Amino acid sequence: MSSFVPYAPLDVPKPFGERLWIVDGPEIRMDYGPASIPFPTRMTVARLDDGRLWLHSPIAPDAALFDAIDALGEVAWLVAPNSLHYWYVADWQHRYPGARTLAVPGLAAKAKRAFRIDATVGEDEAALPGGIAAVLVPGTAVTEAVFHHRASRTVILTDLIENFEPARIRSRLLRWLVRLSGAAHPHGKAPIDLRLTFRPARRRVRAAVAEILAWDCERVVMAHGLPYAEGGAAELRRAFAWAT
Repeated sequence: MSSFVPYAPLDVPKPFGERLWIVDGPEIRMDYGPASIPFPTRMTVARLDDGRLWLHSPIAPDAALFDAIDALGEVAWLVAPNSLHYWYVADWQHRYPGARTLAVPGLAAKAKRAFRIDATVGEDEAALPGGIAAVLVPGTAVTEAVFHHRASRTVILTDLIENFEPARIRSRLLRWLVRLSGAAHPHGKAPIDLRLTFRPARRRVRAAVAEILAWDCERVVMAHGLPYAEGGAAELRRAFAWAT
């Protein structure tokens, strides 16, 4: 049995705004020291200004999901948005060899699974596709790119906000740990261990967060937990209070 009650249906694009879909995927386990921790997964699919598709944090694929994405349109971009969310990019590159891959700086050297990187956030600004803006949030352990999809007024994050619903966590211990970390709905934010890794770069983090808060935002999507379908600007201000 999974550790989380899933956001069914899984592996199906679900509309979340104008020209935007979310796809909830299977649960995975992430190494954390000598142990591993379960996480639900989610990718975001955006339609760009040119009509093609941009896939953020691609999840474990299967044939049915590939078919569902094909039904939406041509895949132009694959995005590895932080130092942890990249594992399945290689599988999607195999399916869509013509798609370009955007990643955060330094990932090529750190990644434990090889994949091609065509452009780097913060270094190849001209490579950002039409309809998407990006801000790089630099950290000592994790560097994350945060994106803005203008058409849907959605800010797209990976781990810089986590918003786990306690009622969906089956383990009492895990539920307690999520609450202790500060990543529990309705007051989700980056967990405390991740926040602490950004302290050495807090001036640059503060400047990056100020750019994010200036975006026109109605919705917020993250890789883990319940996304915010409305009131996104207020949720961003609350969740990033630690960095301002």
